[in-house]
Amino acid sequence: MDKKVYNKQSAVCNCLNLRRASQAITEVYDEFLAPSELKISQFSLLKHIKHMGPVSVSALALKIRLDRTTLVRNLKPIEVRGLITDIAEKGTRNRQLKLTDKGLETFEKAERLWSEAQSFIEQYLGKDDINTLTVLLSKIEALVP
Repeated sequence: MDKKVYNKQSAVCNCLNLRRASQAITEVYDEFLAPSELKISQFSLLKHIKHMGPVSVSALALKIRLDRTTLVRNLKPIEVRGLITDIAEKGTRNRQLKLTDKGLETFEKAERLWSEAQSFIEQYLGKDDINTLTVLLSKIEALVP
């Protein structure tokens, strides 16, 4: 990735700084993942479904800490693209999601691109700052039960 780095001024508000950082990191991952036609949020869903699958929507929502309504809305595009399927018996209310062959192929291609994004971020920030960032983000997440 040939990305210019701009020195941007931080805001006084911690929340605003975190939101800006989140948007920036999302943009970097999305740019790396573009050849797979996945966004980082979609890649994350495929990754969790692959490792947990078949998985119910409720279990997936708990694992990724997303409310069910938002999760169902985010699952739609990857379901429409034929990347996941519901293998639950007809007539049951509890969906069981798993990757299709196309989904697995897309995931594997995207996983290589995701690894490149990971490396780029690690090289840009450095190992020590990545470790510090991980600790700080965990502390921030712990603010809310």
